[in-house]
Amino acid sequence: MPDITRPREAEKAWVITGPTSGIGRRTALDLAAHGTVVLVGRSADRLAAVETEIEAKGGRAATVVCDLSDIHGVRRAADEIVALGLPIAGVANNAGIMPTGGGRSAQGWDLAFATNHLGPFAFTEALIPHLADGTNIVFTCSGVEDPERKPAVKAGFRGGRYISAEASAQGEWAPGGSSKAGFDAYATSKQCELAAVFAFARETPRLRFNAVEPGFNPGTGLGRDAHPALQFIARHLLAPLAPMIKYWSTPKRAAEVITGVLTDPGAPTGTYFDENGDPMSASATVRDPEFDQRVVAETRALLATVPDA
Repeated sequence: MPDITRPREAEKAWVITGPTSGIGRRTALDLAAHGTVVLVGRSADRLAAVETEIEAKGGRAATVVCDLSDIHGVRRAADEIVALGLPIAGVANNAGIMPTGGGRSAQGWDLAFATNHLGPFAFTEALIPHLADGTNIVFTCSGVEDPERKPAVKAGFRGGRYISAEASAQGEWAPGGSSKAGFDAYATSKQCELAAVFAFARETPRLRFNAVEPGFNPGTGLGRDAHPALQFIARHLLAPLAPMIKYWSTPKRAAEVITGVLTDPGAPTGTYFDENGDPMSASATVRDPEFDQRVVAETRALLATVPDA
């Protein structure tokens, strides 16, 4: 195994969460062409499999086991990454879940909100002091946060339903939401994630914060909690049609967009890219800087209630 603690001079390192399946795996493999890849995920075995795949092709990788829903684990993972001493050029906050059966994190918080927003937020803030000027940070977001996005509404989403960070952590959403289990939790977590991207971009201009809406990717791990029959349909019937349908995409194409933004030395900051890599608009709520600042302030206050382990 290559000694990743002694990287080749000037070689860049790229940190990615959720790299063991779907979009994340394809992005990790693409990033391997640009330097060392630090793979961050829940399963040591699955991380090792991606690491082996990268190294079999001549690349370099390191693994850090972390459950993004557990704030203590997130902080430990950030410390591990810093301790590697690698020259980090980019961070891809890609991990995400959409559980239909609820669930709670180690802190007792709504599992989707913790995994998709609180964890990535804490992870990013822990790394920021250790990132060189010009480092790219990309968040994989979702257009379902926008109640005006027609494909999302047709699928059953009703946009983000944010009340407060504390309410979201308890699984409470604004009234008028979706009738489908898990949809409000997912949309709200993505609403907050996107708000954080815009707020971070304004707060820390020395770094570049951007978001990517990867398009609807049927058959990826995001729907792991769906009924097996629906998973089969998505993977074998819908996925092949994705390249031909507007707003749909494939893990390969999504990875190309994320990698392109993450490795672009001239990337903008505070930009939201669609599945084709073109700038797109967030919901009216998230476009409001006051809302973004409130989400960030309330998120920081909530995370401050979790003492260091």
